[in-house]
Amino acid sequence: MITEAVNGTLQAPAEQAHPAASAAAASFAALLGKLDYLGPADIESIRQAYRFADEAHLGQLRKNGDPYITHPIAVAAQCAEWKLDAQALMSALMHDAIEDCGVTKEELVERFGAPVAELVDGLTKLEKLEFDTREQNQAESFRKMLLAMAKDVRVILIKLADRTHNMRTLGDMPRSKWQRISSETLEIYAPIAHRLGLNFTYRELQDLAFRFLHPWRYEVLSKALNKSRNRRRDLIARVQREVEAEFASHGMSVRIMGREKTLYSVYRKMDNKHLSFSQVTDIYGFRIVVPELTDCYTGLGVLHQLYKPLPGKFRDYVAIPKVNGYQSLHTTLIGPFGTNIEFQLRTHAMDVVAESGVAAHWLYKASEPNSDMSQRLGTQWLQSLLDIQQETHDATEFWDHIKIDLFPDAVYVFTPKSKIMALPRGATVMDFAYAIHSDVGNHTVSARINGEQRPLRTELANGDVVEIVTADKAEPNPAWLSFVKTGRARSKIRHHLKTVAQEKSHELGERMLSQALRSEGIAALPTEDGQYQATWDKLLRFTGNKSRDELLSDIGMGKRIASMVGKKLAVLLSETGLKPDALLISTERYASGEDESVSQGVVTLDGSEGMSVQYAPCCKPIPGDGIVGYLGRGEGLVVHADDCPTGKRLLLRDGERFLEVEWADEPVRSFDTTVVVTVTNGKGVLARVASSIAAAEADITHVDMGDEPAQTATDIRFSVAVRDRQHLADVLRSLKRTPSVIKAQRYKP
Repeated sequence: MITEAVNGTLQAPAEQAHPAASAAAASFAALLGKLDYLGPADIESIRQAYRFADEAHLGQLRKNGDPYITHPIAVAAQCAEWKLDAQALMSALMHDAIEDCGVTKEELVERFGAPVAELVDGLTKLEKLEFDTREQNQAESFRKMLLAMAKDVRVILIKLADRTHNMRTLGDMPRSKWQRISSETLEIYAPIAHRLGLNFTYRELQDLAFRFLHPWRYEVLSKALNKSRNRRRDLIARVQREVEAEFASHGMSVRIMGREKTLYSVYRKMDNKHLSFSQVTDIYGFRIVVPELTDCYTGLGVLHQLYKPLPGKFRDYVAIPKVNGYQSLHTTLIGPFGTNIEFQLRTHAMDVVAESGVAAHWLYKASEPNSDMSQRLGTQWLQSLLDIQQETHDATEFWDHIKIDLFPDAVYVFTPKSKIMALPRGATVMDFAYAIHSDVGNHTVSARINGEQRPLRTELANGDVVEIVTADKAEPNPAWLSFVKTGRARSKIRHHLKTVAQEKSHELGERMLSQALRSEGIAALPTEDGQYQATWDKLLRFTGNKSRDELLSDIGMGKRIASMVGKKLAVLLSETGLKPDALLISTERYASGEDESVSQGVVTLDGSEGMSVQYAPCCKPIPGDGIVGYLGRGEGLVVHADDCPTGKRLLLRDGERFLEVEWADEPVRSFDTTVVVTVTNGKGVLARVASSIAAAEADITHVDMGDEPAQTATDIRFSVAVRDRQHLADVLRSLKRTPSVIKAQRYKP
């Protein structure tokens, strides 16, 4: 439905003089009235985008019966409030064109240019692809939108405008959809708005979501707030008069505005702190906008002379801004009749950023073309999206990381050189280490907080000075995943663990395939290039792998049996004229002590194998034990003691997946095993037993005293790290000599 504009006013053709067409024309006329900050050429481009979108949505209606085009116009109008540029407004008008109207991205590139097409594409959900679940579809769509947003923040601004209008009109939707859409808004879009500093949008989205999630609670609270507002009107007017008079007496020109907590923030405070409505005292507040930064602190002094401050309720977000760029001084004062009233002091520039966040960049660009104000707002978080994306290939996992990073609250800590770092509340030492640099996080061994040695899982508090100690040979520990809070730290740790596991599996797979090939009479693995390239290609077609590296990793991870791959490779090599060496076959079989046709050689273990080799937690083998290796499906090589019941059951059920393993002459690390110590109860027993273990130069990695009440004699289980069986024997001897110890023995399943 195409409409023409004359002198900025839309005229509908005679044949379109329909109420619906008039509604759309009136909406677009209102939008044009907000575009005084743009030039004539930009307005003409927006008009063309409107005509295109109007035609694309022809015949489509909203749930309330309005033409569908009124929705894109409303989204563009919100973007115009933020003074976004012409490209963003054109994209807002056409944001549903690809998704709902069958318009292609190529068509948009041709008509309106690549930047506009990219913005519209970033806003388009992935409905056309096949996903197993709705959650997977949603995760992949958010991933697409957030990555488009990381490249161009206008994507999320348009999306937030879109969601805001959808929430304003949610009452027209079936009630069955209220819960899902409101929950999504509260959990995802409102935090994103907060993270980007869009304070007004953040508050509106929260209140709208609250209204549709809990209609009854919303109604009750709304009535209570209205009553309270009427009762306290005189008090608020008196405070405003007194504050204005006080600032005037100091010769300060300020703007004073009343501010009221949103319904949702009142509800959340009541819910979190188990308060009644009458107990929530800081519903009302004032915002004071001053000319210069120093006036913020002067104004604070003026207020503190007028009313007494409430101890512990002062926050300086001017010196240390929030993560989203927000700056203000916050102080809570005891006003007339003992009422608590919060005041916020900020400059005009801070006020614009506080309400519009990243959108302030365009607001400033519109009023001050040469200003680069707020250019950096949100960029740190946007960059972290790209970092997380590089290390996360699974959409659902990516979305989990992002959700973690949508914390609205933050703690501010310092590096030893006094640089301020903002982290989510609850962040630990490891989050801090990864926030500095991924290399620092990966090589962290210990940390000092305010000069004292502290565990890596320690949660940080405001003002902490954190120093990270690193070592070149240190590597991330999988246990860190249980306590890190930021998406960046979590994705970096997972990425490193996956990469290392793949490298170690590749090394182990190469050793195993070489040994399997020797058993077939071929001394070494052929190279991948030259005359054996075709042989490898045939082998990969046989196994279904994409590359030689992938095949070797699969062998190391137990997804392929080395002996079977070795036999096939030997057959293929014989076709090229490379014949097996009979002497090598007999030597290998004799050395392995078996005559069977299936042999994979012996894998030597020294503890340096990393994640591709696991030492079974059921029997915890240590050097000196007889051992067997089981190639678990997808979990690499699992090493069991040869007398382990679990290992024996696996051997009966899955014998072809076992291979011969042996200990190296000099293992490079200690190995965990379990010792059960039976003691007579008494004071200091645990300390004496621990000292005996330490005297034998063994480390205690875990202590389990059970859940039963202490008896006269009690069993204590220690996990201890020992070098080999001889070292374990020394530990047991030391324990048996300890007073109060009745018995000490190694635990066997």
